Amino acid sequence: MEKRGKERKRPWLNSGLSWLLPLLLAAFFVYWLMSREPTILSLKYGELVQVLTAARHNSNISVQDVRLGHSDIRGKITTTDLVSDGESNTTLTRTVPFRTMRLGLENDQDIYPLLNDIVGASYQGEDEESALKSIYSVLIFFLLMLGMGVALILLMRWMSGGGSPLTFGRSRAKLYAQQDTATTFVDVAGIDEAVAELREVVDFLKRPERYQALGGRIPKGVLLVGPPGTGKTLLAKAVAGEAEVPFFSLSGSDFVEMFVGVGAARVRDLFGQAESRAPCIIFIDELDALGKSRAGNVVGSHDEREQTLNQLLVEMDGFDSNRGVIIMAATNRPETLDAALLRPGRFDRTVVVDRPDVNGREAILKVHVRNVKLGPDVDLRHVASLTPGSVGADLANLVNEAALMAARAGKALVSMAEFNEAIERAAVGLERRSRIMQIEEKRRVAYHETGHALVSCSLPNADPVHKISIIPRGVGVGGYVLSRPDDDRHLLTKSQLESQIKICLGGTVAEEIVFQEISTGATSDLQKANNIARRMVTEFGMSRLGRIYFSEGASVPFLGASFRDGDREYSERTAREIDIEVRRIIDEALEAVRTLLIAHRTVLEAVAQRLIEKEVMEGTELRQYLNLNGETPAHDDLRNGSVEVRE
Repeated sequence: MEKRGKERKRPWLNSGLSWLLPLLLAAFFVYWLMSREPTILSLKYGELVQVLTAARHNSNISVQDVRLGHSDIRGKITTTDLVSDGESNTTLTRTVPFRTMRLGLENDQDIYPLLNDIVGASYQGEDEESALKSIYSVLIFFLLMLGMGVALILLMRWMSGGGSPLTFGRSRAKLYAQQDTATTFVDVAGIDEAVAELREVVDFLKRPERYQALGGRIPKGVLLVGPPGTGKTLLAKAVAGEAEVPFFSLSGSDFVEMFVGVGAARVRDLFGQAESRAPCIIFIDELDALGKSRAGNVVGSHDEREQTLNQLLVEMDGFDSNRGVIIMAATNRPETLDAALLRPGRFDRTVVVDRPDVNGREAILKVHVRNVKLGPDVDLRHVASLTPGSVGADLANLVNEAALMAARAGKALVSMAEFNEAIERAAVGLERRSRIMQIEEKRRVAYHETGHALVSCSLPNADPVHKISIIPRGVGVGGYVLSRPDDDRHLLTKSQLESQIKICLGGTVAEEIVFQEISTGATSDLQKANNIARRMVTEFGMSRLGRIYFSEGASVPFLGASFRDGDREYSERTAREIDIEVRRIIDEALEAVRTLLIAHRTVLEAVAQRLIEKEVMEGTELRQYLNLNGETPAHDDLRNGSVEVRE
């Protein structure tokens, strides 16, 4: 159960806003419609006397509906004009309401003769308003103003996330006690190094005297860094369950508000609450929303965010580390954080939560299948080997998808077939058997995918083929080849990268050999081949240009991605040489693939025809075709595995 400090939840707040505010606005609008008056011409008392005098002598001016009130005189003035239009006359009539303030009874007596002499004029006096009627009007106005005030207060409470308008600066942190969370380190798997670091943090809080006796100090802050889905927030929850101390949890965006100064006030309030409950832990998720670098933002800076960050820096410096308050934070964008936030003394430790290896993935799968009824054929080690590069969130979704598919099929247990289908769905997309391909298109896709598979089987350092399919999946995927490495790889050699380029080009070369022209189905293959070749030249030093790194963009740590920042550090002549070298690598790979597939044309035809008939071919059957035709796969075995996708 989540608690927001000692504040009780008020369910009437949201429900009240849903009907009270529109009702009050509607009532105010109706009152305004009923009480408003039409556009009125304001006349001085003397001007009204002149109008009445003119109406006595001019028949084109008339005064009607005159009412003598206790504080004013009201009525309508009508003027009539005759306008010549050829031989006919047009009558134009204009009526204007008027009002004039009374000056006193002695002056009002002078206006009665004029009203009596005007032809067609009628007038009457109005009764003085009773005291009860006046009180009623005042009461209605007071109730409407009170309702608008209440609505405004409720609106401000809603905008501030609860509390009165004077509590905008209160922290939104959720306070967890030990009994409020059931997550412990037992529920965390596959990231043993990060768990070991955080176990030490928990031990700091439980037994601080053990470290202080030797003159050491407890770290002030721990920063969890890693790609999305690796379990950073889960680790924080496990710390909350293990620490047996108060645990404040909130997001970096909870500090930033539309009102300047609110974020800094919330930081002060959060650290004030933590200081009163020490020893405790403060966890800030998505720290990059709050702690972005201030460098280069002098002109277009965000004052509110900078004030909030400055207050956080001050509070982290002001804490005595031996008082038992530790700040934990998580981010997947450490490159955007301010340098002052990352220095020792604020975040003393950085814990990298990286993608798990095959052993880690197996441990994660064991955690997620605790409540899943598995069939006897399910091999979690094999499933882990099929999913290189997957993080904890991916594996949790994989197990859930397999369970849902088994339930839809009416099975009592989840079998290996559901896991294989879930892996393919995650890697390629949902199977689309309803999409009917033309015969010629189906043949082209079959030869295309066979070309990928044969090139992969012919190269000794390529990944073994697991499956070939020409069943459409996902968006724009007409067919695919699934392959996997024998184990997790962290480094790639030049020959392995060249093999990846050749495998990418195998599909389009097979189309060229069989159909004498290529199709648009190789777009993603060409894009991937070009990216690999360009990185070989500019980043890896695997070309004739030498061991030189040509900076083309900024890399993102822990994510394995890069982006162009518009500033390259080499000349136009060097850029031309890079383009020429990339073309050379691609052209040499094309010639090698073309020679290979022409030499294996018989196997290419046989496998493609079989694929047209069955639509799906497993790696073991592909190996049989290669053996029957006198070809020996370059791999020692073709054990089932997957996830390198060739479309």
